Amino acid sequence: MQSSDLMISVSGVRGIVGQSLTPELLVRLGHAFGTYLHGGTVVVGRDTRVSGEMAKHAVLSGLLASGCAILDMGVCATPTLTLMVEHKPVAGGVMVTASHNPIEWNALKFFRHDGMYLNGDESRDLLNIYYSGQFNSATWDQLKSVDRLEHAEVLHVERVLSILDRNLIRSKNFRVALDCCNGAGGSISKMLLAELGCTIEAINCKPDGLFPHKPEPLAVNLQQLCAFVKESGANIGFAADPDADRVVVVDENGIFLGEELALALSLKHALRSYSSGKVVINNSTSRTTEDVAVAAGFEVVRSPAGEAHVAEKMRELNAIFGGEGNGGVMDPRIHHGRDAIVGMGLMLESMARSGEPISALAAALPQYHIEKTKIELPPAQSRALIRQLRSSVKCDRVNIQDGLRLDWQDRWVQLRASNTEPIMRIIAEAPSKAEAQSLIDEYIERIRKLQGNVTDRKPLNHSAA
Repeated sequence: MQSSDLMISVSGVRGIVGQSLTPELLVRLGHAFGTYLHGGTVVVGRDTRVSGEMAKHAVLSGLLASGCAILDMGVCATPTLTLMVEHKPVAGGVMVTASHNPIEWNALKFFRHDGMYLNGDESRDLLNIYYSGQFNSATWDQLKSVDRLEHAEVLHVERVLSILDRNLIRSKNFRVALDCCNGAGGSISKMLLAELGCTIEAINCKPDGLFPHKPEPLAVNLQQLCAFVKESGANIGFAADPDADRVVVVDENGIFLGEELALALSLKHALRSYSSGKVVINNSTSRTTEDVAVAAGFEVVRSPAGEAHVAEKMRELNAIFGGEGNGGVMDPRIHHGRDAIVGMGLMLESMARSGEPISALAAALPQYHIEKTKIELPPAQSRALIRQLRSSVKCDRVNIQDGLRLDWQDRWVQLRASNTEPIMRIIAEAPSKAEAQSLIDEYIERIRKLQGNVTDRKPLNHSAA
């Protein structure tokens, strides 16, 4: 089955429920993954989406049919599931979540035994089984059990606390505003903040999957949180996406600092624990993060976008830190995966150690302006247009590792097909907002001339980074 809104990539399989993402497809994907894992034990969890229970049971049916045993985590954050896959002697994991996609979407993320995403070759092997239909099928006497996996959030929080100065943070009595979009991150975020002695001012933390705003944690979607930070007198505001693998930050004045600065602030503080090492970020991440690492004497390596690519490169290089500019903080002391509560902990400890408000810590970072836009285009069409552009541009450096990235001395622009939505993402960064927007406008116009009738732009974010 194929559809224009069925997305198959290194980030998993995503589609619109009842259209491209059907129970039949989900059963088949579960059966294929169980076959790929040779009938081993699989950890399964889901976010709070209304379609989550249906999707989970369809996947469970396919996994059980292949002979797998199941450890069911119920509703949980993606980083909690990946940590449990790494912690338990299991064959792999499946997370039922469409992450930041709108409410009508759902998806499957596949993890191998070490809690890492399947890499490119492994994903192709899984899809070959899926398309061939050559599944293992257990007989009635070979079917295994579905058991509940309890207390995973406690283990996750304790792991994060192990890298923080809990007593120092507790002594500051921070007031923290929190918006988890009624997703899976509310419970574990509150647990961590309570352990750190914070007064929690929560909105949109009811785990019913009825998103009160668009779930991607961007400025345009988080104006309620910005106002709430000021109203509540919070020292800082955090927002997470529905599966809590991305975090963004709002300062004490209600100013949206954003997803890019959440990564840069977390990195800058984490580097205090090291004297040398490598940092891995993707090609779409702000120069702010790169400059922070380089100024502190650390080597920066870039990878294609997608948590799987960053994590693989981090492990290959034994990197000390990594992440994506979408708020994906990746600290290998916890695990090689994006984790919202790790970012929250690092930023709170940074405030506690420095004695500075989060606004001052952000102001001390290298200053750039990043603009992000998306155009509704199927992936194949996006890639075709990007190929046409490659031969017609002049710049200091061209990178085709992940779509098309063009660098000049003090600015850059990137165009790439999204791994998670049928869109082309256009990102530009420059010394000023006007210069970054000018780059966006220039390449929108180039695309429009090549295609003739590009659909309307959908602004992602207009915050400084």
